[in-house]
Amino acid sequence: MAEETNQNEAMKWNGCPGPILLLGAPAVGKGTQAKELTRVWKIPQISTGDILRSNVALGTDLGRIAKGLMDRGDLVPDYLMNEMINMRLRKPDTFRGYILDGFPRTLAQADWLDNRLEMQAAAKAQEHCSGLVAVSIRLDYNRLIRRVTGRRNCPVCHRIYNIYGLPPKREGFCDVEGEPLYTRADDTLEAFENRMRAYRELTEPVIEHYRQMGSFAEIDGGEPMGIVTVKIVEAVYSFRSQTAAQ
Repeated sequence: MAEETNQNEAMKWNGCPGPILLLGAPAVGKGTQAKELTRVWKIPQISTGDILRSNVALGTDLGRIAKGLMDRGDLVPDYLMNEMINMRLRKPDTFRGYILDGFPRTLAQADWLDNRLEMQAAAKAQEHCSGLVAVSIRLDYNRLIRRVTGRRNCPVCHRIYNIYGLPPKREGFCDVEGEPLYTRADDTLEAFENRMRAYRELTEPVIEHYRQMGSFAEIDGGEPMGIVTVKIVEAVYSFRSQTAAQ
């Protein structure tokens, strides 16, 4: 009963969420949870993919540099990604908080973010909620594979199905549009294993870095989506309440 009361208080909390970092392997559900948290807290989801696409589409100076690199098949370097994130975090909609999805991917990016937040705190640019809360969503490897290789997409309404966990009523066709479903090129086993190798090499050290920082929570991503959301909200609420009481 006490646990349920705490969860209810957390979900009703309308304080200052501050910066939230979602971590985890590819297909663990970071993007899904980020969208749910934006709905709960009315703060923006900041995705590196979205920022890259936006800068390229708008033809910004940073976008032109990034496009040239991507057209050659090169990775976007940390300094360029950091500057794009920096520009985004200056916008007023981030002042109460934001949800980082896909950033930082490397220890170098994490160091840059930590330094930015330290300078922001020293300048008292935000209230007590300026400290980062990192949440790692975990899921075992076999379930990740089923999420990825079982994923099917509707080309019209973009509804996502999974043949193992959320199949369409009629095999191979969208329930809403009746269109044939397709599998994305990066939803193959080979592509997923390549992504996992990059994740283990670059991003797992980032998780360990934030685990040592203190404001860190680990959530079981195998539970129903709504339960995962509640547990993330509860963890953030707990950290913010502790900080406010100090």
